[in-house]
Amino acid sequence: MQVHTVVLNSRPGTDGVPVPENFRLEEKTLTTDLKDGEVLVRTLYLSVDPYMRCRMNEETGADYLKPWQLSECLDGGGVGVVESSRCTSCPEGCVVTSFNWPWQTHAVMKGGALQKVDPQLVDGHLSYFLGAVGITGLTALLGVREKGHVTKGANQTMVVSGAAGACGSIAGQIGRLDGCVRVVGICGSDDKCRALVEDLGFSAAINYRQDDVCARLKECCPDGIDVYFDNVGGHISETVIAQMNKGSHVILCGQISQYNKDVPYPPPLSVETQNALQRNCITRERFLVLSYMHKAEAALCELSQWVKSGQIKVLETVVNGIENMGVAFCSMMKGGNVGKQIIKISD
Repeated sequence: MQVHTVVLNSRPGTDGVPVPENFRLEEKTLTTDLKDGEVLVRTLYLSVDPYMRCRMNEETGADYLKPWQLSECLDGGGVGVVESSRCTSCPEGCVVTSFNWPWQTHAVMKGGALQKVDPQLVDGHLSYFLGAVGITGLTALLGVREKGHVTKGANQTMVVSGAAGACGSIAGQIGRLDGCVRVVGICGSDDKCRALVEDLGFSAAINYRQDDVCARLKECCPDGIDVYFDNVGGHISETVIAQMNKGSHVILCGQISQYNKDVPYPPPLSVETQNALQRNCITRERFLVLSYMHKAEAALCELSQWVKSGQIKVLETVVNGIENMGVAFCSMMKGGNVGKQIIKISD
C-alpha cells in the first residue's frame, strides 16, 4: 500500500521559530502483512500541539518527551479506524486513538498501544478525542482540580492565558462550571475575545496585542486574582502574578511564549515576580497531566457529559490534508488557531 508520511526535514534555525520547510511530505510503501497483535489503521484526524515544539530540538528538556529524529516519521495525538486486525482487543471497524500516532495516512500499529474509544462519547465528533474529550480536556480539567483549588461559593476570580487555544478554552469553562464567579481570558485578537465571551461564557476577555493588560486586569478583576491557568509564561504571566491575591494558585500548564527560546522549563521568573510569589504565598507548581492518568477515566466521562449536554462548547480550527501538517503546526505556534488545531486526514 502507498501511504503519505510527514518527516522532520530540518530543525528550526537560530531564531528558534519553526517554519513549514522544517517538515517534509514523503510517499512510501507500507507492508500490510500483519503479525499477531497488530492492526492496520486509517488515520482520520491528527493533532498539532505546542509541546511538539520541544520535540523539534535535539534535546526536549523533558524526560517524558523524546525528540523527533531528522528524516523520520513524526508522531503525536491521532485518531483513526481499524481496517484490518490481528488483535482481539481492536477488531476491524473500531475507532482507536493514541498519543503517539504516526503522521501517516495509514499505519500498522500494535493493538496494545492503542486506546479503543466509543464514538457516542463525543456524539460522533471523533476529532474531540484529540481535544475536549482527550488529553487536552484532561489537562484542563485535572489542572484546574489538582492545582487550582477552586471552591464553590468562595467568590473566586480565574484568569486564563492562551485562553482561545485548545486547553485554555476548555479550562476557563471548567473554572466557571466548578464555581469561579469571574473568568477572564487573555488572547491575541478581537475575534478570539468575542468567541470567549459570546460562545464560551467567559466574563471578559483581554486582547494582549492591543490592550494595556495590566490596566484591563484591574478593571476585569476588581477583587484580585485567585486562580491563574498559565499557558503562555513570559511578560503576560508576570503581569497576572503581580495582581494575584494572598494564598492564590498558579496552574503551570504551558509556556508557549518561551518554547522557541533556549531556556530551561519552566523558564526562570524575574526577581520581582519570585518575590511576589513568596510574599503572597502563591503556589506555582508545574502540572503534568501524565502524573494523574489514574484519574483519567472518570475525568473523560465528566468531560463527555459536559460536551454532550452543551455545558462545555468546543472550538476547533480544522485544516484538510496531511500535506498541510507543517503549515498547521506553524500557524498554531503563532496563534492562528481558535480552539484545538486539527488536521483532517480522511473521511
